[in-house]
Amino acid sequence: MLIVKHHGAVQGVTGSCHELFIDDDHSILIDCGLFQGAEVSGKGASSKHLAIEFDIRYVQALFITHVHIDHVGRLPYLLAAGFEGPIYCSNPSAELLPLVIEDALKVGVTRNASIIKACLQRLASQLLPIEYGEWQCIPLPNKATSTVKLKLGQAGHILGSAYGVFRVSNDELKAQGKRDHDVLFSGDLGAPYSPLLCSPKPPYRADQLVIESTYGDKNHENRSTRRHKLQKTIEHALQDSATVLIPSFSIGRTQELLYELEHIIHLNQNKAISRTRSGKNLNWQDIDIIIDSPLASRFTSVYQSLAQYWDKEAKRRVRSGRHPLDFAQVTTIDSHQEHLQTVAYLQRQTRPAIVIAASGMCAGGRIVNYLKALIGDSRNDILFVGYQAAGTPGRDILRYHSKPNGYVMFDDQAYEINANVQQISGYSAHAGQRDLLNFIKRMRVKPQRIHIVHGDEQAKRTLQALIHQEFDGIDAIIPS
Repeated sequence: MLIVKHHGAVQGVTGSCHELFIDDDHSILIDCGLFQGAEVSGKGASSKHLAIEFDIRYVQALFITHVHIDHVGRLPYLLAAGFEGPIYCSNPSAELLPLVIEDALKVGVTRNASIIKACLQRLASQLLPIEYGEWQCIPLPNKATSTVKLKLGQAGHILGSAYGVFRVSNDELKAQGKRDHDVLFSGDLGAPYSPLLCSPKPPYRADQLVIESTYGDKNHENRSTRRHKLQKTIEHALQDSATVLIPSFSIGRTQELLYELEHIIHLNQNKAISRTRSGKNLNWQDIDIIIDSPLASRFTSVYQSLAQYWDKEAKRRVRSGRHPLDFAQVTTIDSHQEHLQTVAYLQRQTRPAIVIAASGMCAGGRIVNYLKALIGDSRNDILFVGYQAAGTPGRDILRYHSKPNGYVMFDDQAYEINANVQQISGYSAHAGQRDLLNFIKRMRVKPQRIHIVHGDEQAKRTLQALIHQEFDGIDAIIPS
């Protein structure tokens, strides 16, 4: 087995960062993510301590599985620490990554345009996009005792997400009668049949697997069930002509929600969903859908430009004349002034609306102002469609909304939770328990060792037990 050091996503689901040692003196880094909420690394990196805390002198290259902030948010700090090697990712990720890094710098580091420009230029000079399914040789110094190449597979998590297979060859393996050793890093795997995305398809073989376990203890509803649940939840929530707030990540979840809402409207255009004070029925096609995130708007534009990477269903809808991500009911809020005006308007209005805004865990972003203004009104609803990490306001809202005088803290102030709070776990972009097990099952040559990361303790332990139960001869470990 090759040595893998885990620098993040060990105590929870954020801060993904893993180091694969090719030999004693050369390694490859897989992701370099931001920690969120109360989660930390083993050496103290956290949401407030972002500097790279591990030795990077052996790192020859970086592979980015996808561009969510918990997988790429510390990349500027890695560059600042002196990393000069190539950065590999899929072609769609290469289009999206600069937008994510620019936003991360503006929000968490600096507004200085020259510093941001220099970082993005440095990133561009090191970025090497590669196609899915093609082997890419990774250059190593002449003194390296191994060779290594990388191949990407569809992970189905967000557009551009990929798992990576590293094929390592050296004389020691040959002496053991093996030509090579394959190490697979899953990144974040998506559920089958997710909107817009090709389903994850595992490789033929892997000798060693590092797999996420976000929902290692839970299965999701199927696609039709969760879409029906989304429709019924929103219809019920909007009966009082109030607002439904959906905290959502700017990339991935927002686009999937738009895709599903377009389809619901397409099928139910003339179905009444609410009534005005004057007694007029409002149908699905009359409902305002507000996307309040300039970043989400930019990502959606890039998603549209990368339609060749969409799944077959999405391509068929486009050919039929529909616009799954850009339809009449959608209003995009760009400027901060527009944002504040929209929050104030929704506080006093009686027309139903759906607001989708970042961040997905309510830990910053424009969703916070909406929550401050609307969470105390019992007519309103908050709908969670993704995982809420420990220590985030989103987790607190889920935990305390049903308790007497339950509240959540924003900027050191308590806000009472009177709004209705609901969660649809089926809209998580992560694979469910059975999906994770099937990913392993469908490999013709199973891994001998599996590292279970990126999950709460219960999720990891549950998945570990099931792997041992369903697969003979696999050593499933939970790194500490």
